[in-house]
Amino acid sequence: MAVTNDGRVLVGLLKGFDQMINLVVSECVERVYAEDEGVEMVDLGLYFIRGDNVAVVGLVDKESDENIQFATVRAKPLSEVSY
Repeated sequence: MAVTNDGRVLVGLLKGFDQMINLVVSECVERVYAEDEGVEMVDLGLYFIRGDNVAVVGLVDKESDENIQFATVRAKPLSEVSY
């Protein structure tokens, strides 16, 4: 899972990275959160994330993640990182 500086939440399989934290993610899905409807899943496939846009990288527990009912999840979208 990666959160970008512009507030996007991307989940997939980390295939590679380098010293600049550029990420290559396969089976990438963007999770778009909204306060008035469930989480929208946007399939991105193989995706490259520039390291200067990465705010957080984390490990997702696959079993716990599969048990979440994303159609019922409501959340305020993340805002951009402000400097």
